[in-house]
Amino acid sequence: MNATELLEKIGESLGSTATVKSVFGEPVHAEGKTVVPVAKVAYGFGAGAGQKGLNSGDGPGAGSGGGGGGGVGVYPAGVLEITQSRTRFIPFVDVRLLAGAFAAGVVVGKMLFARRAR
Repeated sequence: MNATELLEKIGESLGSTATVKSVFGEPVHAEGKTVVPVAKVAYGFGAGAGQKGLNSGDGPGAGSGGGGGGGVGVYPAGVLEITQSRTRFIPFVDVRLLAGAFAAGVVVGKMLFARRAR
């Protein structure tokens, strides 16, 4: 199996899980509203193959090999709130990500300030 075939096989395998239900959850009806959970879905995959020189002397296919893999990540993004008068998207904010970005900004700022003070 060459690298192209391997990538196609991995892509088909991961692609079969890419359904609407992967992104939109089951709607919940309450108090005149419909709430639909929404997720971000990320796919990644890769593959590689190689073959030793044809004159290896160990018979056909000697020294050939390949491998590949992939993964899927699903992360909550927010909800759709549907009412008689409007539909709106309410995002989920990851406080840890914001705190990490703030802390990194503080560290970089201190480093730049200390460098300028010299």
